[in-house]
Amino acid sequence: MQNKTFSTLFIGQNLIQLSAVDSTNNYLKLMVSKSEPLAEGTVIMADDQFAGRGQLGNTWISKAGLNLTFSIYLRPTFINIASQFQLNIAVSVGLVDALKGYVDHGIKVKWPNDIYFRDQKIGGVLIENTLSSGNLKSSIIGIGINANQQNFDSSILKKVSSLSKILHGHVDLIDLLEKVCHSIEVQYMKLRVGKSKELLAIYLENLYQYEEISTYKSNNKIFKGRIRGVSEEGKLLVDHDGDHYSYGLKEIEFLD
Repeated sequence: MQNKTFSTLFIGQNLIQLSAVDSTNNYLKLMVSKSEPLAEGTVIMADDQFAGRGQLGNTWISKAGLNLTFSIYLRPTFINIASQFQLNIAVSVGLVDALKGYVDHGIKVKWPNDIYFRDQKIGGVLIENTLSSGNLKSSIIGIGINANQQNFDSSILKKVSSLSKILHGHVDLIDLLEKVCHSIEVQYMKLRVGKSKELLAIYLENLYQYEEISTYKSNNKIFKGRIRGVSEEGKLLVDHDGDHYSYGLKEIEFLD
């Protein structure tokens, strides 16, 4: 089913809703691989995403029909390969902004782009880029938000939550999708006109454990450290043991 009623310029104007799919990112990749050009801002939304993925192959588990799982197709050809984390920043800031319309406090980005309410995960992002001549060619942005799921596996119960659990009420998925698409579009347009420093400042303001003394683990060593920021390539900058360090994905673990 397609829908073109969102109050956006282009993100979500071509909305394709599926009852079930292994991964909305995979579905979009297949569409992009076809010969006919795909409109920028195309969104694939699935009621049931039964093989969703997170960063570096992690599994995203979502109960069918209860949560918001979708992917956005963008063509950020203005972004240099070395600066591609700027897209993560813009998307994360957009998500936080949209969710603050539901929950006015406690929403944070956990580096690099998980979305937390206090100390519990409520959403996540997986961005897959294709490259051309030193710049990004296209990006598929997979997003999952725990919206109406109330029950979670006991092994992760204390680590996750959902909007409905926080709000004690039902969340309309299409309304949530429109708000998220609009907010991401606003931040993406800022990025397009060169406001990356402004976006970084907002990202840091909303970064989980930013400038706090917290406990981390790296190379089997547990230490107290303070997050100072992120590098241009997206590494987490942490001060500990009297020195400055930078960490890539899977190189540091949050213990607090």
